[in-house]
Amino acid sequence: MSTTALPTQPRIPEAVHRRRWAILGVLMLSLLIVVLDNSILNVAIKTISTPEPTGLGATQGELEWAINSYTLVFAGLLFTAGLLGDRLGRKKVLIAGLVVFGIGSAFAAQSGSPVQLIVFRALMGLGAAFVMPATLAVLMNVFEREEQPKAIGIWAGGVGLAIAIGPITGGVLLDHFWWGSVFLINVPIVIVAVALMVWLVPDSRDPKPGRVDLVGVALSVVGLVLLVYGIIKGGQLADFTDPAVLGTVLAGLAVLVAFVLYEKRCDHPSVDISYFKNRVFSAAISAIALVFFALMGVTFFSVFYTQSVRGYSPLQTGLLMLPLAAAQLIFAPRARLVVDRFGVRAVCTGGLLLVMATLASFTILDADTPIWILEVIFFLMGTGMAHIMTPTSVVIMQALPREKAGSASALSNTFRQVGGALGIAVLGSVLSTAYRNGVEDKLTLLPESARHTAGESIEATLGAAARLGPRGEPLVAAANDSFLHAMHVTALWGAGVAVIGSLVVFLFLPGRTPPESRPQEKEAEPVGAAGH
Repeated sequence: MSTTALPTQPRIPEAVHRRRWAILGVLMLSLLIVVLDNSILNVAIKTISTPEPTGLGATQGELEWAINSYTLVFAGLLFTAGLLGDRLGRKKVLIAGLVVFGIGSAFAAQSGSPVQLIVFRALMGLGAAFVMPATLAVLMNVFEREEQPKAIGIWAGGVGLAIAIGPITGGVLLDHFWWGSVFLINVPIVIVAVALMVWLVPDSRDPKPGRVDLVGVALSVVGLVLLVYGIIKGGQLADFTDPAVLGTVLAGLAVLVAFVLYEKRCDHPSVDISYFKNRVFSAAISAIALVFFALMGVTFFSVFYTQSVRGYSPLQTGLLMLPLAAAQLIFAPRARLVVDRFGVRAVCTGGLLLVMATLASFTILDADTPIWILEVIFFLMGTGMAHIMTPTSVVIMQALPREKAGSASALSNTFRQVGGALGIAVLGSVLSTAYRNGVEDKLTLLPESARHTAGESIEATLGAAARLGPRGEPLVAAANDSFLHAMHVTALWGAGVAVIGSLVVFLFLPGRTPPESRPQEKEAEPVGAAGH
C-alpha cells in the first residue's frame, strides 16, 4: 500500500509526518479519559453502593447497570461513530465526542440517584463512542505502515497508563472529596485535549464512506440491552430459569440474530459481515472480546474483595491494582518485539494461557492471604494482557485498507466493549447467584421483608448486619465466607473463558509465516505481517 496521505487529507504528508509523535500524544490523551473513567469507577463502586450521604445506596444490579449503560451505548454506536468519522472527518467527530463526554461527566458527578447516574453514564458512553475509534483511525493515517505496529504498541501502553493512574486517582479523590469527583475530573482533561486537538491533529476521511445504517444500529443496541438485562436480572433473582429472565435473554438473542441477517442483506451495513470470512481477523476480534470478558468480571469482584473483605480504603485499593496496569504499561509497547521473534499465534496463545492461570489463582485467596500474592497475580495478568492486546490490535488494523481504519477500529473496540459488558453481566451474575446461595440461610436474623435485598451483595449484607449491632456479627462472618466462595466460582468461570480464547487464537492466528491471501486488501502486506 502506498504510504502517502489520502487524497482528501488537507495537510501535506511531510508536515503531518513531522508532527506524528506529537499527534500520537494528543490521541493518547483523548483515549486516556475514556479508559480512565472506567478504571476510576472500578475503585468507586463500593463507595457508590453505600447509603447516602456517602454514596447513592446502589444495589449490585444498579452498579452493574451504571457500568453497562456506558458500555452498551459505547459498543452499540461504535459502528456508526466509525462511519461518521470516515464520512465527516475523524478530527471533527473526535472533538464532538470529547465535548459530549465532558458534558456527561459533569452531569454524572451531580447525580442524585442510581437511576440518574445510569442515564448520565449512558450519555458519557455516547461521547466515548465517537472518541475511541477516531483515535486509532487518525493514528493509522499519520503513521507509515512500517511504524504502525510501534505506534499501536505505544497506544496500547497508553491504555495501560490510564488503567494504572485511574484507580489511584479515584482513591485520592474519594479520600478527599465526594464520590462525584471521580467523574468531574474528566472535565479539565477534556478541555485540554480539545485545545490540543484543534491545534495539532490533521483531519482525514474515507473518500468512499458508507451510508449510516440506522436500522442496524437500533437492532444491535436493542439486542445487547435485552441480553445483558436478562443476564443481570437472573443474577439478582439467583434463578436463570425464571420465565421473565429466559424470555428477555432469548428475545435479545433473537434480535441479535436479526441484526446479523439484516447486515448481510443491507447494501450499507454498519458491520460488513464479509470481514469475518477472514479467519485471522475473526480470531483476533474474538481474542479481544474474550480477554475483556474475563478482565472486566474479575475487576468487578476484586474491588469488593479488597475493600469489603480485606478492609482496604479506595486509595489503597487503587495502589493494589497498580501492578496490573504497570505490567501493561511496561510490556504493551514491547510486545511487537516478541511477536517479531515468535509470531502472533505463539504470543497471543501464551498471553491467554497466562491470563487463564492468574484467574484460576484467585481461588487460593481468602480473608488472610498475604496481600503480595494478589500483587503477583495482578502483575502476571497484566503481562498476559499486554501480549494479547498489542498483537491482535495490529492484526485487526492492518487487515483492512487504510481508508477503512475507522471501521476496523470500531469493530475492534465494539467487540472489546461488548466482551466487557457481557463479562460484567455474566460473571457479575455468577458472583451474585453464588453469593446469595451461600448466605441465604444466614439471613434469618433479619426480618423476612429485608432478606432479599440484604442477599443481593456483600455490601447489602454488611449494611444489614451493621444495623443489627452486636447481633449482626455472625452475619458479617457469613457474608465474608459466602463472598470468598462466590469469588472462587466466578474466577473459575473467567479462567474457562480464557481457555476458550487460547484455543481460538492457537487454531486461527498466523504463526511466524503469515497467511498467503488477504481478500480485504490487495495492495497491502498480509494480515499477519506483524507476526513474522
